[in-house]
Amino acid sequence: MTTSTHSGLPGGTRAAQTAARRARLIETAIELAADGGYDAVQMRDVAAHAGVALGTLYRHFSSKDELLVAALAQQIATLRARVEQRPAAGDTPAERVADVLRRACRALERRPELTAAMITAMSSAGDTPVKRDVHDGFSAILANALDGQAVSDLDAIIGVLGHVWFAALMFWVGGMAPAGQMADDLVRATNLLLP
Repeated sequence: MTTSTHSGLPGGTRAAQTAARRARLIETAIELAADGGYDAVQMRDVAAHAGVALGTLYRHFSSKDELLVAALAQQIATLRARVEQRPAAGDTPAERVADVLRRACRALERRPELTAAMITAMSSAGDTPVKRDVHDGFSAILANALDGQAVSDLDAIIGVLGHVWFAALMFWVGGMAPAGQMADDLVRATNLLLP
């Protein structure tokens, strides 16, 4: 027997409704940031566009920065799923990691306002669980690109590549590097660090 909830979803649970609401809030923030950048994402507007009370939004995300970092974590999760569907190309660890990083850079370069907003939020002070999600997702993508091939100092290499990627993003977002430069810098770093 299927039960109905106040949302009208048969068999829906409170957890499923909460997850759907959270996803809607993130998607709304993505849309606002893609159209107008960091300043366009105002919590009151996100709540209104998503059709939730402002208090509900704050129960999910304590700040605009947390919301935008959650959007970045979602982007990383999407990239991870795509890489699992279409594994990294290349014969060596460096080639496979470079392939994944180029794909990530292309995805971010397609929506510069959104990327700038997410990176601005990621630059905010504090170590939060959602920032850890971004880090862990990025690390998992790179580790998976190695396709089981053993690499010494893997954690250190992934850490350095993460720092290079973040710096390259900051330069690109700040207008100090042209499109494509971010991927080129990451590939150079990858070739220096991996066999």
